[in-house]
Amino acid sequence: MLYSRINSSAATLTKNRTEGSITPSSGMCVTCVDGCIGMCEIGKSAYRGHEVIYPQPFGVITTASEKMYPVDYSHFNIMGTAVGAYGIEPDSDKAIFPNVRLDVVFGHDKGLHFKYPWIIPGIGSTNIAKNNWEGLAIGSALSGTGLTIGENVTGMDVDSIINRGKVFDTVDLKRRVKLFKDYQRNGYGAIIVQANVEDTRLGVQEYAIDKLGVECVELKWGQGAKDIGGEVKIRELKKAQMLYERGYVVLPNPTDPYIIKAFERGAFKEFERHSRLGMVSEEGFAQRVEELRKAGAKYIFLKTGAYRPADLARAVKFASKYKIDLLTVDGAGGGTGMSPWRMMNEWGVPPVELHSMLYQYTKQLHDKGEYVPALAVAGGFTFEDQIFKGLALGAPFVKLVGMARAPIAAAMVGKTIGKAVQEGQLPVYVERFGNSIDEIFVTASELRKELGDAEFESLPPGAIGLYTYYERLAQGLRQLMNGSRKFAPEYITRDDIAALTKEAAEISGIGYITDVDKEEVQTILNS
Repeated sequence: MLYSRINSSAATLTKNRTEGSITPSSGMCVTCVDGCIGMCEIGKSAYRGHEVIYPQPFGVITTASEKMYPVDYSHFNIMGTAVGAYGIEPDSDKAIFPNVRLDVVFGHDKGLHFKYPWIIPGIGSTNIAKNNWEGLAIGSALSGTGLTIGENVTGMDVDSIINRGKVFDTVDLKRRVKLFKDYQRNGYGAIIVQANVEDTRLGVQEYAIDKLGVECVELKWGQGAKDIGGEVKIRELKKAQMLYERGYVVLPNPTDPYIIKAFERGAFKEFERHSRLGMVSEEGFAQRVEELRKAGAKYIFLKTGAYRPADLARAVKFASKYKIDLLTVDGAGGGTGMSPWRMMNEWGVPPVELHSMLYQYTKQLHDKGEYVPALAVAGGFTFEDQIFKGLALGAPFVKLVGMARAPIAAAMVGKTIGKAVQEGQLPVYVERFGNSIDEIFVTASELRKELGDAEFESLPPGAIGLYTYYERLAQGLRQLMNGSRKFAPEYITRDDIAALTKEAAEISGIGYITDVDKEEVQTILNS
């Protein structure tokens, strides 16, 4: 069985000439014909070269791997029961799904309160993030969840004021923080500022703490989409030159007179901006945590990606030793920006394997009496069943599930519908629900009542889209938890799911479905 597709993908805007006859190992057409214009990835690479490494068209898409892993979260089923209740009185009139509580409390002082057990991990300097930030920030704040401002936002901002290598003022970062804070209610949720090598050199997190009142910051080791630094495309020469001067790796060199002339005559249309690799060491990690605490950070998070097991062990141990408040572990295959397409498909540890090792390593430290931070798992989560399984696989240590592409999609759809309403151009598929924001968005009446007419009317439709998507996830998760008789996230346990294959059971340590409840079964049958 082949797990990967090669040589043709919507992500790279390529396809095979002979769609029905493909050599499995290479992805090439069985008959590669002299005279073909080059529609496949090999052919397109013959004339566009390195441009074809990345998903296209950049700036208006999010991307994720299309590789089929041997084990994924669909290889587990949620276990329900007909008896009892945890977290509520076992009374049929009280143990109903609307009474399931979804809020989560975490942090070293239990000072972080989320209404729902999920968070948006780092969404940084890509156009897709910037163009949808209103919806993401306001929708997250209204929902009482977490949102992370990802890497390179300050460095990419042409209006940032940088003196002697340190950020003095910003426009984009300031706007992103303010949008969330202006709509945050009753202290629920959090806005988090993440930093990579460039951000740390610029002093972005110190600026965010001191000037913007940010309490949560996150150290970034990596993500599930790639094992190199972040990258974006730049279509303006002056911006490429500015980023080069700020210390970024920009390809080709935008200060080279020959490159400038080639760009101006249209030989190529985009520069690439790359971030540097972080070099993890315990000494450096400890020093940075101490610096952030001295700068006034109230909560410090760490996000790591789909690296090899030894790196996961480092993340777990360092997070324990230096009292990190949240450790996010992102499995292979995910992504929101411009990760190299083959890298996104072919590197790293997949989510189930990575999250299973995360549980095992964390439990080992916990059993020795060492401090264990709250955990978040990420990597392709989209719906309530996956959220339940992620919480169960890592119970009791996993408190949150990280999602990025799905919330961005919800915000984008909300924004698109809002524009269609404004222009009177609603497609029939949507128009059947009505012609106004109040008619189309099922949560509109609830939000209007809570916020009042004036504030509701000012909401960007993207925010309503994200809020409504979250409302669906919340009700769906309550129903699943109700069926398992678990009336709050802290009652979810690993035996609330069962493995459907022996391989999934072996990897995760979750019971194979016919082995579940074996002892209790015999007790019942022999009573």
